[in-house]
Amino acid sequence: MMHDSVFIYSKDLMNYKFSENHPFNQKRLELTVSLLQSIGALNEESMIPPRLALDEELQLIHDPSYIQAVKQAGTVGLIEETAENYGLGTEDTPIFPHMHEASSLLVGGTLTAADYVMEGKAKHAFHIGGGLHHGFRGKASGFCIYNDSSVAIKYLQEKYQARVLYIDTDAHHGDGVQWAFYDDPSVCTVSIHETGRYLFPGTGNVNERGQGKGYGYSFNIPVDAFTEDESWIHAYKTALRKIAEFFKPDIILTQNGADAHFLDPLTHLSATMKIYREIPKLAHEIAHQYCDGRWIAVGGGGYDIWRVVPRAWSLIWLEMTENSNSYGNIPKEWIEKWAKEAPVPLPDQWDDPTDAYKEIPRKKEIEEKNQNTLDKALYPLKDIKSISSSE
Repeated sequence: MMHDSVFIYSKDLMNYKFSENHPFNQKRLELTVSLLQSIGALNEESMIPPRLALDEELQLIHDPSYIQAVKQAGTVGLIEETAENYGLGTEDTPIFPHMHEASSLLVGGTLTAADYVMEGKAKHAFHIGGGLHHGFRGKASGFCIYNDSSVAIKYLQEKYQARVLYIDTDAHHGDGVQWAFYDDPSVCTVSIHETGRYLFPGTGNVNERGQGKGYGYSFNIPVDAFTEDESWIHAYKTALRKIAEFFKPDIILTQNGADAHFLDPLTHLSATMKIYREIPKLAHEIAHQYCDGRWIAVGGGGYDIWRVVPRAWSLIWLEMTENSNSYGNIPKEWIEKWAKEAPVPLPDQWDDPTDAYKEIPRKKEIEEKNQNTLDKALYPLKDIKSISSSE
């Protein structure tokens, strides 16, 4: 049966849980699904449960000894020194019971999305639980144990010989995915993130362009702290159109961390819901322009789980299913359902109020700096005339 779009989800994704007060909180998945259901935009038919990734699939990217360590950590435990070598048991990535199974399910969800799209069972697939872009070959990092996007890209290459364009709009640099394919010209990685000057992981500089045969296939646009909507959207649209035209992918995989929003507690950008309308809109356009519609979207960061993530991620699904204009306010029943649990007042509108945050005094300076960064990032593509240069 052909679906236009599938939504990969099951409650078991909530088992990826470090602790009660860890900022990475999968409650946001439940909140998003609940919001989409409350506006009638998500039905059982479109929902596909994720499967567990097999060990040999994890090994497309991860070291067997690391996978073994994760299994052991989540069952009998690891000695501190061993755990530390693997980035486990840290403040960012604490050990929790059955962490291997919980992490394998997140990877399996992205692989499920890959098969649905590549086998023509769906044009688009959204795996809300994926996007753990900091995981490395032999090390956990930044809340990420296994790197589902890296595994899925390798899987897309090996099983379907696909050229993959990976687009990462999380406020943190997509380092794990970039380094996994740094010397590979059949994967093009693009990351638009807050500059690493004050933010984890500190990488993602403009001059990280790839190496060997992969030189020129890695693009980084580190925007300045306090970047606002217009400057962010301009960088995103300009870069994505030029890079897609240069690379001509078979499929796009978008990582949709929702932490560039001004309310996010871990980052310093000043974007509003406006960017979360534009991100999926252009991804959708590019997927149809170059990839016959093939588009996988995954989640990622996003630490204001009540006010920001459910709206931002819902907008991806609404764009995928071409419902993005057919909703009014946030439904009262959704607000009432979650208000008792929420530590903050819940939004009743899809967009943020225009005076939502204090004016940024360095606006012009930030915009000029970002333009300069963008020019440097796209310098190798300067001769490519963007198809829709009407921007």
